[in-house]
Amino acid sequence: MKLSLSCLLALCIDAFAFFDRTKVWHRHTHSSSLTTLKMSKVKVFIDGSAGTTGLQVRQRLESRSDVEVMEIPQTQRKDAAVRKEYLNAADAVILCLPDDASREAASFIEPSNNRTVLIDASTAFRVDDSWTYGFPELSSDQREKLQKSKRISNPGCYPTGFISITRPLVDAGILPVGTPITVNAISGYSGGGKGLIEIYESGGAEPWGGYGYGLSHKHIAEMCKYSNIDCAPIFQPQVGSFAQGMVVSVPLHYSWLKKETTGADLHNTLSKHYQGSSFVKVMPLGENGAKDANLLERDAFLRPDTLADTNIMQLFVFHNDSAGQAVICARLDNLGKGASGAAVQNMNIALGLDETVGL
Repeated sequence: MKLSLSCLLALCIDAFAFFDRTKVWHRHTHSSSLTTLKMSKVKVFIDGSAGTTGLQVRQRLESRSDVEVMEIPQTQRKDAAVRKEYLNAADAVILCLPDDASREAASFIEPSNNRTVLIDASTAFRVDDSWTYGFPELSSDQREKLQKSKRISNPGCYPTGFISITRPLVDAGILPVGTPITVNAISGYSGGGKGLIEIYESGGAEPWGGYGYGLSHKHIAEMCKYSNIDCAPIFQPQVGSFAQGMVVSVPLHYSWLKKETTGADLHNTLSKHYQGSSFVKVMPLGENGAKDANLLERDAFLRPDTLADTNIMQLFVFHNDSAGQAVICARLDNLGKGASGAAVQNMNIALGLDETVGL
């Protein structure tokens, strides 16, 4: 059978149209599969969600489209078997519990469960070498360690400030190992949990209070280990009559430091270490630099609550080269970068999500 030229042309057009429709269908199907994959939510269980840190973690997660917050029904919350089931079903668990309760919860993870990421906000595992320390900015390889880890110990609020100041200086050879230094710090009263919050908000608290006079605060071991300074600092914690925020200060004599170190050297070392960081920011050098940037209240006061409800930490280098002295300060939210914000940041990293989401 012979076909006319017009019939052959029509058949060719139909064939090309079918081929094009097939490509479109394939692209649509592939795109739908990717969309479905991207829309799948990670399951997160907050054990201790009614506490101060737990509530803040939940607040940072509940509006996210990529996260499903798992919650045990009210009637089953004291059922250990149900709790164990939730702990093992989650993609990530954030423990916001006292130390002993965190140890118990960690023991509920099945030995065969190599999928669930466990992040502990207590001090129970912070100096345990089998857990990864959750300060991503600690060193050049810390973030990679967190990406591979299933057990992450969330840093304490005071140690976060102290270590952020001292670790880069020790690693750069400016602050010698073994230097006996002091850390002075003031925090908002929310750091003391619901009990202290109630005392302050009822009007029955002192306006300022120093504590830890036994010189054996539980954060000291963590400070010593991760600063690499290998010497326990004298730690002087204080609580003020404001809810959230903190300033951690480390005074330094130049005579303790690498020869011919200046304030600019300290500032440059910190700036280089935290270059490109999403959350740790080194502020302009010195008191004049801070004034010029409007970072001091009434050109004098470093306010501790400025960064409340954020995961940002600011580092300040105040120096007097003539006197041979410097004070380096870290300002952060004790419930943000010092607790719940850090937990969410670590969760994002460990699950392969954008580190900054929800923060």
